[in-house]
Amino acid sequence: MDYRLLGKSGLKVPVLSFGTGTFGGSGPLFGNWGRSDATEARRLVDICLDAGVTLFDTADVYSDGASEEVLGAAIRGRRDQVLISTKTGLPMGEGPNDYGTSRLRLIRAVEAALRRLGTDYTDLLQLHAFDAATPVEEVLSTLDMLVRAGKVRYVGVSNFASWQVMKSLSAAERQGWPRYVAHQVYYSLIGRDYERDLLPMAQDQGLGALVWSPLGWGRLTGRIRRGESLPEGSRLRATADFAPPVEEAHLYRVVDALDEVSEETGRTVPQVALNWLLQRPTVSSVIVGARDEGQLRQNLGAVGWTLTAEQVARLDAASARPVPYPQFPYHLQEGFARLSPPLL
Repeated sequence: MDYRLLGKSGLKVPVLSFGTGTFGGSGPLFGNWGRSDATEARRLVDICLDAGVTLFDTADVYSDGASEEVLGAAIRGRRDQVLISTKTGLPMGEGPNDYGTSRLRLIRAVEAALRRLGTDYTDLLQLHAFDAATPVEEVLSTLDMLVRAGKVRYVGVSNFASWQVMKSLSAAERQGWPRYVAHQVYYSLIGRDYERDLLPMAQDQGLGALVWSPLGWGRLTGRIRRGESLPEGSRLRATADFAPPVEEAHLYRVVDALDEVSEETGRTVPQVALNWLLQRPTVSSVIVGARDEGQLRQNLGAVGWTLTAEQVARLDAASARPVPYPQFPYHLQEGFARLSPPLL
């Protein structure tokens, strides 16, 4: 397993990390992702650690905290061997202070997450969404307090717009508060919008991307085929409404290219899709999930080899989309690659 720095920080993370949305799954979304109990989760954690995957990503909203609880049970007795990333900010109840990132909500959420995880600190805390109702100064000063108290080591965000990140980074720099070092984003061969605005910002500001749903919400598993119905057991049957949208013609154009490269390399379609992501600028770690040992071992096969430049170019071409105007100036700068800062 290779390791990379998480953005502009000294924290080294594995290029593949494990997403625990399948742990303790319940409800219409997470219940269809997976329902691993503590025993099953412990086996998956064993396999991850044997492969060098030490970063485990969760969130309080995953199955109403059950994911954190199961992860905590699965790592009991080996906390010093793992890195834990959790997220907060999305609704955890119906009360007016059960969502958002106010000082009250953040402190309560972190303390509750630590109880569920069975630990006294989290290595990375990410804000799950931007809270426009709370001043960024209140958010950042609270994060500073949590870092100083030893309850949080590093801070990051998830699903922010670039202006929201920049507003926060500017305030942190003025006040000497901890800067965000990570941005958890949706990025895949069928969802490359991250590249239009967020990637140049991350490159400039030193944010490492933690990629969620790298297989396009299960569409790049190699099981989705033109003219065929969804396979039995596909989570898309129940969760398609939650998924980032993709045009059918675009999906199958990418799948065709993946099939070609898969045959050339002797690797599976998902392994090729994951390996492509590992070569993208700013990507610190790609978060993979698995409902069982077989899925996990297949995903782990995405490392230890590299696509050729020609294969990457073919996948780039098949997955390319027209650049809309607000981001078009970045497209014009593509010819200035020699002037760009070093890639993270």
